[in-house]
Amino acid sequence: MGNSGSTAPASLGKTHVPHFKWKVHDFSALLEMKATSAFSAAFDCSGYKWLLQVTPKHKQDVKGNPYVALSLKIAHACLELGHIVHAVFELSIFNHSKEKYCGCKASYNFDFKNAYSEQHCLIPLQELLKSSAFLVDDSCVFGVKILKIDVSSPEKKAVVVQKKATTVQNLFVQKKGFIKGTYSWTMSNFLELDLKHFVRSPTFEVGGHKWYIGMYPRGDKYSTDCLSLYLFVDTSDEVPSESGKVVEMTLSILNQKNGKYWTRTSGLWVCGHSWGWPNFTGLKKLKDPSAGYVVGSRCLVKADLAIVGSSNDVT
Repeated sequence: MGNSGSTAPASLGKTHVPHFKWKVHDFSALLEMKATSAFSAAFDCSGYKWLLQVTPKHKQDVKGNPYVALSLKIAHACLELGHIVHAVFELSIFNHSKEKYCGCKASYNFDFKNAYSEQHCLIPLQELLKSSAFLVDDSCVFGVKILKIDVSSPEKKAVVVQKKATTVQNLFVQKKGFIKGTYSWTMSNFLELDLKHFVRSPTFEVGGHKWYIGMYPRGDKYSTDCLSLYLFVDTSDEVPSESGKVVEMTLSILNQKNGKYWTRTSGLWVCGHSWGWPNFTGLKKLKDPSAGYVVGSRCLVKADLAIVGSSNDVT
Protein backbone atom coordinates (compact mmCIF):
# COMPACT_ATOMS: atom_id res chain seq x y z
CA MET A 1 0.00 0.00 0.00
CA GLY A 2 1.16 3.55 -0.62
CA ASN A 3 0.28 6.96 -1.95
CA SER A 4 0.21 8.47 -5.36
CA GLY A 5 2.45 11.46 -4.71
CA SER A 6 2.68 14.62 -2.67
CA THR A 7 1.97 18.30 -2.91
CA ALA A 8 4.32 21.18 -2.30
CA PRO A 9 4.06 22.90 1.09
CA ALA A 10 1.39 25.58 1.24
CA SER A 11 0.53 28.20 3.81
CA LEU A 12 -2.10 27.11 6.28
CA GLY A 13 -5.55 28.60 5.78
CA LYS A 14 -8.61 28.47 7.98
CA THR A 15 -10.79 25.42 7.43
CA HIS A 16 -14.22 24.24 8.58
CA VAL A 17 -14.73 22.18 11.71
CA PRO A 18 -13.86 18.66 10.48
CA HIS A 19 -16.09 15.60 10.18
CA PHE A 20 -13.33 13.58 11.79
CA LYS A 21 -10.99 14.73 14.56
CA TRP A 22 -7.94 12.62 15.28
CA LYS A 23 -5.95 13.40 18.42
CA VAL A 24 -2.47 11.90 18.32
CA HIS A 25 -1.07 11.62 21.83
CA ASP A 26 2.69 11.24 22.46
CA PHE A 27 3.55 12.59 19.03
CA SER A 28 7.26 12.45 19.85
CA ALA A 29 6.94 8.67 20.23
CA LEU A 30 6.19 8.44 16.48
CA LEU A 31 9.55 10.08 15.86
CA GLU A 32 11.45 8.03 18.43
CA MET A 33 10.26 4.75 16.97
CA LYS A 34 10.90 6.09 13.43
CA ALA A 35 7.36 5.34 12.30
CA THR A 36 7.03 6.15 8.61
CA SER A 37 3.32 6.89 9.02
CA ALA A 38 0.27 6.24 11.16
CA PHE A 39 -3.32 5.53 10.13
CA SER A 40 -6.52 6.24 12.00
CA ALA A 41 -9.21 3.61 12.31
CA ALA A 42 -11.92 3.86 9.66
CA PHE A 43 -14.66 6.47 10.01
CA ASP A 44 -17.93 6.74 8.08
CA CYS A 45 -19.03 9.54 5.80
CA SER A 46 -21.92 9.33 3.33
CA GLY A 47 -21.86 5.56 2.98
CA TYR A 48 -18.09 5.27 2.57
CA LYS A 49 -15.36 4.36 5.04
CA TRP A 50 -12.26 6.55 5.17
CA LEU A 51 -8.94 6.63 7.00
CA LEU A 52 -6.63 9.54 7.77
CA GLN A 53 -2.88 9.06 7.40
CA VAL A 54 -0.21 11.21 9.02
CA THR A 55 3.41 11.11 7.91
CA PRO A 56 5.48 12.80 10.64
CA LYS A 57 8.63 13.22 8.52
CA HIS A 58 7.53 13.64 4.92
CA LYS A 59 10.16 14.24 2.27
CA GLN A 60 12.10 17.43 2.69
CA ASP A 61 11.49 20.67 0.83
CA VAL A 62 14.16 22.52 -1.16
CA LYS A 63 15.63 23.87 2.10
CA GLY A 64 15.94 20.41 3.62
CA ASN A 65 13.05 20.68 6.06
CA PRO A 66 10.85 17.61 6.73
CA TYR A 67 7.11 18.27 6.87
CA VAL A 68 4.18 16.77 8.71
CA ALA A 69 1.84 15.61 5.96
CA LEU A 70 -1.71 14.25 5.78
CA SER A 71 -3.39 11.98 3.27
CA LEU A 72 -6.93 10.60 2.93
CA LYS A 73 -7.56 6.93 2.17
CA ILE A 74 -10.79 5.22 1.14
CA ALA A 75 -11.39 1.66 2.29
CA HIS A 76 -10.96 -0.80 -0.58
CA ALA A 77 -14.17 -2.59 0.36
CA CYS A 78 -16.12 0.56 -0.58
CA LEU A 79 -14.91 0.52 -4.17
CA GLU A 80 -16.17 -1.42 -7.16
CA LEU A 81 -14.55 -2.04 -10.50
CA GLY A 82 -15.36 0.81 -12.88
CA HIS A 83 -16.34 3.26 -10.13
CA ILE A 84 -14.46 6.51 -9.56
CA VAL A 85 -15.16 8.38 -6.32
CA HIS A 86 -14.22 12.04 -6.72
CA ALA A 87 -13.93 13.68 -3.31
CA VAL A 88 -13.28 17.28 -2.35
CA PHE A 89 -12.03 17.60 1.23
CA GLU A 90 -10.10 19.68 3.74
CA LEU A 91 -7.08 18.37 5.68
CA SER A 92 -6.25 20.31 8.82
CA ILE A 93 -4.45 20.65 12.13
CA PHE A 94 -5.89 22.41 15.18
CA ASN A 95 -4.34 25.69 16.34
CA HIS A 96 -5.03 25.82 20.10
CA SER A 97 -3.98 29.43 20.54
CA LYS A 98 -6.41 30.65 17.85
CA GLU A 99 -8.96 27.88 18.58
CA LYS A 100 -9.43 27.07 14.92
CA TYR A 101 -8.51 24.40 12.38
CA CYS A 102 -5.92 25.35 9.78
CA GLY A 103 -5.02 23.45 6.65
CA CYS A 104 -5.72 23.13 2.97
CA LYS A 105 -8.42 22.13 0.52
CA ALA A 106 -7.76 19.19 -1.78
CA SER A 107 -9.47 16.80 -4.19
CA TYR A 108 -8.74 13.34 -5.52
CA ASN A 109 -10.21 10.65 -7.77
CA PHE A 110 -10.32 7.44 -5.75
CA ASP A 111 -10.74 4.24 -7.69
CA PHE A 112 -10.15 0.50 -7.58
CA LYS A 113 -6.36 0.79 -7.62
CA ASN A 114 -5.89 4.31 -6.25
CA ALA A 115 -7.17 4.31 -2.69
CA TYR A 116 -4.79 6.97 -1.33
CA SER A 117 -4.88 10.68 -2.04
CA GLU A 118 -1.72 12.69 -2.48
CA GLN A 119 0.10 13.60 0.71
CA HIS A 120 -0.35 17.26 1.62
CA CYS A 121 2.39 19.00 3.57
CA LEU A 122 0.82 21.03 6.38
CA ILE A 123 3.58 22.29 8.65
CA PRO A 124 7.38 21.90 8.96
CA LEU A 125 8.16 19.25 11.58
CA GLN A 126 10.50 21.53 13.52
CA GLU A 127 7.88 24.28 13.59
CA LEU A 128 5.35 21.82 15.00
CA LEU A 129 7.74 20.56 17.68
CA LYS A 130 8.58 24.10 18.81
CA SER A 131 4.99 25.32 18.70
CA SER A 132 2.77 25.79 21.74
CA ALA A 133 -0.17 26.35 19.41
CA PHE A 134 -0.19 23.10 17.42
CA LEU A 135 1.51 20.76 19.93
CA VAL A 136 0.16 20.74 23.50
CA ASP A 137 1.35 18.18 26.06
CA ASP A 138 3.02 16.29 23.20
CA SER A 139 -0.37 15.93 21.48
CA CYS A 140 -1.77 17.39 18.30
CA VAL A 141 -5.17 17.19 16.64
CA PHE A 142 -5.62 16.49 12.93
CA GLY A 143 -8.86 16.72 11.02
CA VAL A 144 -10.59 16.03 7.74
CA LYS A 145 -13.85 17.39 6.38
CA ILE A 146 -15.31 15.89 3.23
CA LEU A 147 -17.03 18.67 1.31
CA LYS A 148 -18.27 16.89 -1.79
CA ILE A 149 -18.49 13.38 -3.26
CA ASP A 150 -19.24 12.56 -6.90
CA VAL A 151 -19.31 8.99 -8.16
CA SER A 152 -18.70 8.09 -11.77
CA SER A 153 -20.18 4.65 -12.33
CA PRO A 154 -22.45 2.76 -14.73
CA GLU A 155 -25.32 3.60 -12.39
CA LYS A 156 -24.41 7.33 -12.21
CA LYS A 157 -24.78 7.14 -8.47
CA ALA A 158 -25.46 10.45 -6.73
CA VAL A 159 -24.02 11.02 -3.27
CA VAL A 160 -25.08 13.69 -0.81
CA VAL A 161 -22.56 14.49 1.93
CA GLN A 162 -24.57 13.93 5.07
CA LYS A 163 -24.51 16.25 8.05
CA LYS A 164 -23.53 14.32 11.15
CA ALA A 165 -21.87 14.73 14.51
CA THR A 166 -18.09 14.93 14.42
CA THR A 167 -16.31 11.65 15.08
CA VAL A 168 -13.42 12.00 17.53
CA GLN A 169 -10.69 9.40 17.77
CA ASN A 170 -7.63 9.13 20.01
CA LEU A 171 -4.30 7.51 19.15
CA PHE A 172 -2.01 6.61 22.04
CA VAL A 173 1.55 5.62 21.13
CA GLN A 174 3.84 3.88 23.61
CA LYS A 175 7.51 4.75 23.93
CA LYS A 176 8.52 1.35 25.31
CA GLY A 177 7.09 -1.98 26.44
CA PHE A 178 6.01 -3.11 22.97
CA ILE A 179 4.42 -6.53 22.64
CA LYS A 180 6.22 -8.33 19.83
CA GLY A 181 5.69 -11.60 18.03
CA THR A 182 7.02 -13.49 15.02
CA TYR A 183 5.39 -16.23 12.99
CA SER A 184 6.96 -18.23 10.16
CA TRP A 185 4.85 -20.03 7.58
CA THR A 186 6.55 -22.70 5.52
CA MET A 187 4.76 -23.91 2.41
CA SER A 188 6.27 -27.08 0.96
CA ASN A 189 3.68 -27.24 -1.83
CA PHE A 190 3.56 -23.62 -2.98
CA LEU A 191 3.25 -24.49 -6.68
CA GLU A 192 0.11 -26.51 -5.93
CA LEU A 193 -1.29 -23.68 -3.79
CA ASP A 194 -0.59 -21.34 -6.70
CA LEU A 195 -3.55 -22.91 -8.47
CA LYS A 196 -5.88 -21.57 -5.77
CA HIS A 197 -7.28 -18.05 -5.54
CA PHE A 198 -6.63 -17.60 -1.81
CA VAL A 199 -4.64 -19.48 0.80
CA ARG A 200 -4.09 -18.77 4.48
CA SER A 201 -1.59 -19.75 7.12
CA PRO A 202 -2.51 -21.52 10.34
CA THR A 203 -3.73 -19.15 13.07
CA PHE A 204 -1.20 -17.77 15.54
CA GLU A 205 -1.49 -15.50 18.59
CA VAL A 206 0.27 -12.27 19.46
CA GLY A 207 -0.78 -9.80 22.14
CA GLY A 208 -3.99 -11.62 23.00
CA HIS A 209 -5.27 -11.53 19.41
CA LYS A 210 -5.42 -14.31 16.83
CA TRP A 211 -3.92 -13.64 13.42
CA TYR A 212 -3.17 -15.34 10.13
CA ILE A 213 -1.31 -14.51 6.93
CA GLY A 214 -3.48 -14.41 3.82
CA MET A 215 -2.02 -14.86 0.35
CA TYR A 216 -3.41 -14.49 -3.16
CA PRO A 217 -0.78 -16.47 -5.13
CA ARG A 218 -1.89 -15.00 -8.47
CA GLY A 219 -2.83 -11.61 -7.05
CA ASP A 220 -6.18 -10.26 -5.85
CA LYS A 221 -8.49 -7.91 -7.75
CA TYR A 222 -6.41 -4.88 -6.68
CA SER A 223 -3.09 -6.20 -7.99
CA THR A 224 -1.25 -6.15 -11.31
CA ASP A 225 0.80 -9.31 -12.03
CA CYS A 226 1.84 -9.45 -8.39
CA LEU A 227 1.56 -11.67 -5.34
CA SER A 228 -0.89 -10.16 -2.81
CA LEU A 229 -0.01 -10.62 0.86
CA TYR A 230 -1.96 -9.53 3.95
CA LEU A 231 -2.11 -9.94 7.69
CA PHE A 232 -5.61 -10.72 8.98
CA VAL A 233 -7.23 -10.68 12.39
CA ASP A 234 -9.01 -14.02 12.73
CA THR A 235 -12.77 -13.46 12.36
CA SER A 236 -13.36 -15.58 15.47
CA ASP A 237 -11.37 -12.98 17.42
CA GLU A 238 -13.82 -10.15 18.09
CA VAL A 239 -12.20 -6.71 18.02
CA PRO A 240 -14.37 -3.88 19.41
CA SER A 241 -15.03 -1.28 16.70
CA GLU A 242 -14.72 1.59 19.18
CA SER A 243 -11.35 0.49 20.54
CA GLY A 244 -8.31 -1.30 19.19
CA LYS A 245 -4.63 -1.95 19.47
CA VAL A 246 -2.18 -0.09 17.27
CA VAL A 247 0.10 -2.39 15.31
CA GLU A 248 3.20 -2.15 13.13
CA MET A 249 3.97 -5.23 11.09
CA THR A 250 6.44 -6.54 8.56
CA LEU A 251 5.72 -9.29 6.05
CA SER A 252 8.68 -11.06 4.46
CA ILE A 253 9.52 -13.79 1.96
CA LEU A 254 12.82 -15.61 2.45
CA ASN A 255 15.37 -15.81 -0.31
CA GLN A 256 16.48 -19.38 0.27
CA LYS A 257 19.70 -18.92 -1.71
CA ASN A 258 21.24 -16.06 0.26
CA GLY A 259 19.22 -16.19 3.52
CA LYS A 260 17.93 -12.63 3.10
CA TYR A 261 14.29 -11.54 3.21
CA TRP A 262 12.25 -9.46 0.79
CA THR A 263 10.26 -7.34 3.25
CA ARG A 264 7.61 -4.67 3.41
CA THR A 265 6.71 -2.80 6.60
CA SER A 266 3.42 -1.06 7.35
CA GLY A 267 2.86 2.23 9.08
CA LEU A 268 1.02 2.16 12.41
CA TRP A 269 -2.56 0.93 11.95
CA VAL A 270 -5.46 0.12 14.24
CA CYS A 271 -6.08 -3.59 14.63
CA GLY A 272 -9.20 -4.31 12.62
CA HIS A 273 -9.73 -6.84 9.83
CA SER A 274 -6.63 -6.85 7.62
CA TRP A 275 -3.67 -4.87 6.34
CA GLY A 276 -1.17 -5.59 3.61
CA TRP A 277 -0.14 -5.13 0.00
CA PRO A 278 -1.99 -6.15 -3.17
CA ASN A 279 1.31 -5.71 -5.07
CA PHE A 280 3.70 -7.26 -2.56
CA THR A 281 6.14 -8.54 -5.17
CA GLY A 282 6.03 -9.28 -8.88
CA LEU A 283 5.00 -12.82 -9.90
CA LYS A 284 7.79 -13.02 -12.49
CA LYS A 285 10.41 -12.30 -9.85
CA LEU A 286 8.80 -14.62 -7.30
CA LYS A 287 8.58 -17.62 -9.63
CA ASP A 288 11.98 -17.21 -11.26
CA PRO A 289 13.87 -20.39 -10.19
CA SER A 290 17.13 -18.42 -10.06
CA ALA A 291 15.71 -15.80 -7.66
CA GLY A 292 15.55 -18.15 -4.69
CA TYR A 293 12.13 -17.27 -3.29
CA VAL A 294 10.52 -20.51 -4.46
CA VAL A 295 12.90 -23.48 -4.41
CA GLY A 296 11.36 -26.66 -5.74
CA SER A 297 7.89 -25.99 -4.37
CA ARG A 298 9.04 -24.55 -1.05
CA CYS A 299 8.29 -20.96 0.00
CA LEU A 300 8.77 -19.33 3.42
CA VAL A 301 6.76 -16.30 4.59
CA LYS A 302 7.29 -14.51 7.90
CA ALA A 303 5.20 -12.01 9.87
CA ASP A 304 6.72 -9.75 12.53
CA LEU A 305 4.25 -7.81 14.71
CA ALA A 306 4.69 -5.11 17.30
CA ILE A 307 1.74 -3.75 19.29
CA VAL A 308 2.82 -0.19 20.01
CA GLY A 309 -0.26 1.57 21.37
CA SER A 310 -4.03 1.81 21.43
CA SER A 311 -6.86 3.75 19.83
CA ASN A 312 -10.40 4.60 20.84
CA ASP A 313 -13.40 6.56 19.60
CA VAL A 314 -15.15 9.23 21.65
CA THR A 315 -18.82 9.89 20.83
